[in-house]
Amino acid sequence: MTMKYGTIGVLALQGAFREHRQSLERLGVESREIRLPEHLEGISGLIIPGGESTTIGKLLVRWNLLEAIRQLGENGLPVWGTCAGAIMLANSVEERGKKMEQHLLELVPMLAVRNAFGRQRESFEADISINGLKEPYRAVFIRAPLVVPKDDHVEVMASVNNETVFVRYKNYMATSFHPELTDDDRIHQYFLNMTA
Repeated sequence: MTMKYGTIGVLALQGAFREHRQSLERLGVESREIRLPEHLEGISGLIIPGGESTTIGKLLVRWNLLEAIRQLGENGLPVWGTCAGAIMLANSVEERGKKMEQHLLELVPMLAVRNAFGRQRESFEADISINGLKEPYRAVFIRAPLVVPKDDHVEVMASVNNETVFVRYKNYMATSFHPELTDDDRIHQYFLNMTA
């Protein structure tokens, strides 16, 4: 295992946490499943996988992780949310034009629009251009949200049909799509570079 990046935590309450760990393993990086606040100790970055964002929020509260993760993020820990994880990073969320009330980390000034591309049957793949990557990236979208910046400091990293699907802000990044469901580890590597 390489010591360059330290241990990456992967929130393991729901969603494709195993697939994220497999991506990190391919890159030679140690990871740890996060289920309790004490599991956060000593990690150099945190990935919040997809799943169902209202359920993730409730579980974060139940296991006393919401405030612990928020604190670590505010103290500079790199945090990456994919799909529902991206929703968790937002400071507001809506679906079909209606504001949703749910537990959020509120670490990125953006609006997350749930299921913006449709339900499960509207899932799709698309080649997207990502800032900093030379070759197009084949992205997998499953019940994907939009991530709409509400601050000029939120950098748009990628869009699909002029809709934002990847942002970076300070020590945070959010992707609407699922890099862990592909064999292309470039976005995991990009996140690791934020932790080094």
